[in-house]
Amino acid sequence: MKNDFQPIVGHRFNFRAEPMANWNGVTDCKVLVVEPHERLSYSWNASGEEAANGLKTVVTWTLTPVKGGVLVRMEQSGFRPEDEAFYQGASYGWQRFVGGLERVAARPD
Repeated sequence: MKNDFQPIVGHRFNFRAEPMANWNGVTDCKVLVVEPHERLSYSWNASGEEAANGLKTVVTWTLTPVKGGVLVRMEQSGFRPEDEAFYQGASYGWQRFVGGLERVAARPD
């Protein structure tokens, strides 16, 4: 997604995608943790009219060295029971994103 991310704790940025039903296509974020080569964490919040009662979660990427490479873990936490639709959408979106990331990482140099 288009964004204005910078790896600086406190930096506010947005992810922007094509709007769809019940989502304006903008996700408001704030960098919470930057540990180079180890961990990145940022808030992931609904934007626009959806923001008042919308999704408010945290995304954390963790890198762990393993023999022959690096294990990449992505976790999105903070879903409430009333966020089931958001959870389902995120599950679908992250599967597509991580699948794309795996294809890029598997390319020979």
